[in-house]
Amino acid sequence: MQGKPRPAATVQEALSRMDRYVALGIVGQQEVAQLLGLNVTDLTCLGHILGAGDDPLGAGDLAELTNLTTGAVTGVLNRLERAGYASRQPDPADRRRVRVVADPAAAARIFAVYEPFYARLGAVFAEYTPDEVAVIADWFGRATAEVTAHLDRVRAGELGPVAP
Repeated sequence: MQGKPRPAATVQEALSRMDRYVALGIVGQQEVAQLLGLNVTDLTCLGHILGAGDDPLGAGDLAELTNLTTGAVTGVLNRLERAGYASRQPDPADRRRVRVVADPAAAARIFAVYEPFYARLGAVFAEYTPDEVAVIADWFGRATAEVTAHLDRVRAGELGPVAP
């Protein structure tokens, strides 16, 4: 497969497009969360729970993936259980630990909301060569690490409050 010619773009143009995509993603996540009766943090955690598939996450795993404290994750899991989206199950390898499993009916409702979007993104990816998709995947992985590092600095108070 040969990639299509792409118009030249500067780093600033790429960052601007990324900002727009992220902003739309935030609004979209808020609307999907509202549709499902959740808040955005709970929806984000539920996405990770669903993404784990047949290898359920522990609460600590979820905290690490989301960059939330374990206390915050406990609150999320309590809300997801009350809403019927997930449940805690004992870890068969270590009964002191629990694994978080999505409710199958709830998972089906969530997939029904996201599948059309992922199909559209899949069509966009189909216009790229495997090498181009690898670059995109690499960029997202590396950018995620940078976002995490920056969030750590924000939370540590290293950037200080911004004056009005």
